[in-house]
Amino acid sequence: MRGRQRARWKCRAFTLVEAMLAVAILSLVVAAIYSSWTAILRASKVGLEAAAQAQRSRIALQTLEEALTMAQLSVVNAEYYGFVAQGGEEALLSFVARLPPSFPRSGRFGDLSVRRVIFRVEPGPDNDRVLTLRQHPLVRDLDEDEENHPLILARQVRSLELAFWDLRAGDWVEEWTLTNQLPPLVRVTLRMDPPGTRRSGEERVVTRVVAVPSRGVPPQFQVPRVGGPVPGAPGTPGIPQGPGQPPVIPAPTPGGPGPVPGGPSTP
Repeated sequence: MRGRQRARWKCRAFTLVEAMLAVAILSLVVAAIYSSWTAILRASKVGLEAAAQAQRSRIALQTLEEALTMAQLSVVNAEYYGFVAQGGEEALLSFVARLPPSFPRSGRFGDLSVRRVIFRVEPGPDNDRVLTLRQHPLVRDLDEDEENHPLILARQVRSLELAFWDLRAGDWVEEWTLTNQLPPLVRVTLRMDPPGTRRSGEERVVTRVVAVPSRGVPPQFQVPRVGGPVPGAPGTPGIPQGPGQPPVIPAPTPGGPGPVPGGPSTP
């Protein structure tokens, strides 16, 4: 009787081969689950990085566009309003603009809305290239904090290509040598490395064409004559005030004959 029970217990037990096979199958299942989980995490990380890079490139070009549409130039003080541009891996774009309070870092400058903005592509802290923004009021220089800690608009930047519309040539030019003039159109192309790659054949390219509505302010509207109106402005002697109104005739001199309003002077 005891021999039969022992034989029955021997039939119910697992052999060493069966135990090793079960452990191997369990290891394969765990490895498959782990690889699937790591793949999901890797894809999620790449997707988040791609979304962050797309957002950064959009904000960078939006900041560039906003600054270009607010660009200003003074003919009298052209040396302070120079428009400097250089594209490529060491790109530089510097000009003066009247910036709104919503522009990045406007809170640092208070009511000084007329500032020089400097966009530059330079080496970043993570051995990559970044697009930075520095700004300072027109009557001041860059302070130490703005020089050493600029605002980083985009990372993993390959180059910032600039093209300008030349009215005389009727075509795009890559260099703008007229630093005392504003181009009517600026084409900005931002080239960036995709997330997870460094200097590969792939790249992310974002292009935008920005119209610069501002023109140089004429000298007569900046330095009016002392004690008199602005030359050439409506309402000045010999210039009609408006549609259907007669021109303004100079006032009579003391002791002399006075002109008739709206007509020639009488002796």
